[in-house]
Amino acid sequence: MRVLVVNAGSSSLKLALLDPEHRLATRTVEAWTGADHLEPIEEFLADLDGVADIEAIGHRVVHGGPRYAGATLIDDDVVTDLESISDLAPLHNPRAVAGIRAVRRLLPDLPAVAAFDTAFHAGLPAAARTYALPREWNTRFALRRYGFHGLSHGYAVRRAAALVGRPVEDLRIVSCHLGAGGSLAAVREGRSVDTTMGFTPLAGLVMQTRSGSIDPGLLLWLLQHAGADLADLTRVLEHESGLKGLSGTSGDLREVLAARAAGDPDAALAFDVYVHRLVREIGAMAASAGGLDVLVFTGGVGEHSPDVRAGVAARLGHLGVAIRADRNDAVVEGELSAPGAAVRTVVVTAAEDVEIARQTRERLDDLRRPG
Repeated sequence: MRVLVVNAGSSSLKLALLDPEHRLATRTVEAWTGADHLEPIEEFLADLDGVADIEAIGHRVVHGGPRYAGATLIDDDVVTDLESISDLAPLHNPRAVAGIRAVRRLLPDLPAVAAFDTAFHAGLPAAARTYALPREWNTRFALRRYGFHGLSHGYAVRRAAALVGRPVEDLRIVSCHLGAGGSLAAVREGRSVDTTMGFTPLAGLVMQTRSGSIDPGLLLWLLQHAGADLADLTRVLEHESGLKGLSGTSGDLREVLAARAAGDPDAALAFDVYVHRLVREIGAMAASAGGLDVLVFTGGVGEHSPDVRAGVAARLGHLGVAIRADRNDAVVEGELSAPGAAVRTVVVTAAEDVEIARQTRERLDDLRRPG
C-alpha cells in the first residue's frame, strides 16, 4: 500500500510517499500557512507518477489527549475532537488539523489515518503515568504523563533491535530522541514503560530553548517574588531557556559546541548541564526498564553529535555502556559498542514518516478484517 504521509510542523509541511519498502518521494514546504495553502501540496501530487497510486494518507498528530491510544481513522468527529484539544499542543495540533483539512479537500475519497506521538506511551503503567495531585484533579482534567516523540521512539526501538539482531520483545531499551526537543523512553518487551516528558513537551531533558523539568516551587517563587507573570514564564520556559538561555547562543548545539571550543565558559557550562541531565535521565529510564540491554540515539543531535554520545558513554560505564571512538566519529547508522560491552549502543536514523505509514497500513488492515 502506497501511503502519502503528511507531517505538519509549527511552520513547515513535510510530505512523503512511501510503499512498504521504499520512500518514493519527499518534499518539505517551508513557511506553510495552513489549510488554504494548497498549491505546494498540489504541486507535490502533480509531480508524482499518478495520484491514483496513492492508496491512503497518514497524518502526524502530536497530542492525542486522553482519547486516542493508537492510530485512528479520520472522520468529521475526529477532526472536531482534535480541534477541541488544541490547547494541549498549541504549536502543533492546530497545524495538524490544518494539514488534515487541506489534504481532504484535494483527496476526499482516500482513507486517512491520524498517528499520534502520544500513543506510544498510552500504555504507561499507572505508577509511571500518574501525577501525585488530588485524584479529583487528575480525573476532572485528564491530568497524566502523556509523553511525546512516540513515532520516533517506536521506529527507533524496532530498528535498533534489528541492528543488534535480537527480537525487540527480549530487550530492555532506552531510546534517546535528541533534537531541538528531546525525550527518552524506557522500553521493555517493545512497550514504553516510562518517559521523560509529561503532560506537555516542556518536561524532562534540557532542550534547545526549553528548560526541561524545574522545581515547581521555583516557578511559584518567581510568580510571587520576582514580578514574573504567566506570560513571562511561558515565553521564558518555552523559548528562552535550555541551551539558549545558558549559553547566550541560539541554542543550536552546533553553536554551543563551537563557542565551547573557543573557550566560552557559558557554552561549556551549557553543554555540561545538557549532558548531566541526559545521563541522569538515562539512568532513571534504565531503572524503569529493569536494566539496560540497548541504548539508542536518534534525532538530529542523537544522530549527528559524537560529542554528546561520547560524553554520555563516558559517564555510563557503570551500567555497561562503552563505545568505540572510531565508530562514534564515523557512523551514520549502526552500532557503536566497544568489544565486550554489556550494553549495545546504536545510532538510528530518524524515520517518523516510515512509522506513520506503517501505522496507517496496520490500522486500515485491521478495519478490513472480518469481525
